Amino acid sequence: MDTSSVISQQIRLEPAEAPALAALCGQFDEHLKQIEQRLSVSISHRGELFEISGEDNDRVAAAKVLLESIYREALAQKEITKEAIHLYLQESAIESLSKGKSDNGQVVIKTRKAYIKPKGKNQQNYVQQIRKHDINFGIGPAGTGKTYLAVACAVEALEADRVERIMLVRPAVEAGEKLGFLPGDLSQKIDPYLRPLYDALYEMLGFELVDKLIEKNVIEIAPLAFMRGRTLNNSFIILDESQNTTREQMKMFLTRIGFGSTAVITGDRTQVDLPRGTNSGLAHAMHVLDNVNGISITEFSSSDVVRHPLVQRIVEAYDKFDEEAEAERKEKEAQRKAERDAQQNEQGQ
Repeated sequence: MDTSSVISQQIRLEPAEAPALAALCGQFDEHLKQIEQRLSVSISHRGELFEISGEDNDRVAAAKVLLESIYREALAQKEITKEAIHLYLQESAIESLSKGKSDNGQVVIKTRKAYIKPKGKNQQNYVQQIRKHDINFGIGPAGTGKTYLAVACAVEALEADRVERIMLVRPAVEAGEKLGFLPGDLSQKIDPYLRPLYDALYEMLGFELVDKLIEKNVIEIAPLAFMRGRTLNNSFIILDESQNTTREQMKMFLTRIGFGSTAVITGDRTQVDLPRGTNSGLAHAMHVLDNVNGISITEFSSSDVVRHPLVQRIVEAYDKFDEEAEAERKEKEAQRKAERDAQQNEQGQ
C-alpha cells in the first residue's frame, strides 16, 4: 500500500463492553481480517478504539459503518459468526455502507423462534411484495433466500392469524438422477423433495410445534400433482422449485388460489430437471403474466446470494459460460445461414 495515499479514520465504539468487542473482532481477530480482505482496508485496534486505513475513501468509510453496525448487534448479545459477517458485507455492499445507511425502517419478519432481517434491497423488496400481493414470483439462483423468506412470511402470517394454514407444494421431479423405487408411504416418498421446507419450518417454529401443526393439517405438505381440483381459501401457499412444472401444471396451480390466500412461486430458470423437450411452466408463466395486475415478480441475481462467497462466484461462472455458449451458438448459426445464402446465390447465377 502506498503510504502517501493512505486514508485513515478512527472510531471509538461505545459503550465499551469487553464481551461485545470480543464478539466483533472474533477469535484471533478473524472477523476483522474477513472485513479487511473483502474491503481492501487495514484495521487496527486497542480496546474500543479502532483505526481503519486504506487507499479508497469509500471503502474506509464503508468499513467504519460496518464495524459500528456489527458492534450494535454484538451489544444486543446477538451471535456474530463468520457467516454473519459475510451477510453484512453482502447485504449492503460498499456503496450503501459508504452512505451510512442504518437499519432504521428495514423490513423484519418475526416468528416464534426467529427474528429474520432480509439481506439487501432485493430481499427486502421481495418480502414487501409478498405482503402486498396475492400472487408472487421469486426467481433466481440458489442461495438468494427465495424459499426461506417465503416460508418465513408464511409462518408470520399464520401466527398473526392472517391465514388459517400453510401449504408447501413441490413438483416431485428428480434432480437429474433416477432414484428408482422409494420405500414407505406417500409422506415418506415425498419427504426428500420437501426437506428444505421442513428445515425452514423447524428453525422458525420448533420441531414439536411443526409436527403438531402437520398432524392437524394446519401445515400441509403435498406434491403438486395432488393440487388438482382443489380451491385454497385463507391459505399461504408456496410452490417451490417451480421451474420443474409443466405449462399445464403451472396454470393448474395458479388457478387454485382462493379468497384470503397468498401464493409464492419460487424457482431458478437455469436448473430445470424436466425431461428433454418439455417446456418449463415457470418460464412460460413469466412471459404470460408479466403485465398482469396484482402479480409481483422479483428477479434475484448472483449478487443476492447469501450463502458462502464461493456460491456467488460459482453462479457467476455458470452464467458467464452459458452466455458465451449462447453467443457461440448464434455465431455458428449466422455463419451457416451466410453459407446457405451464398450457395443459393451461386445456384441462381
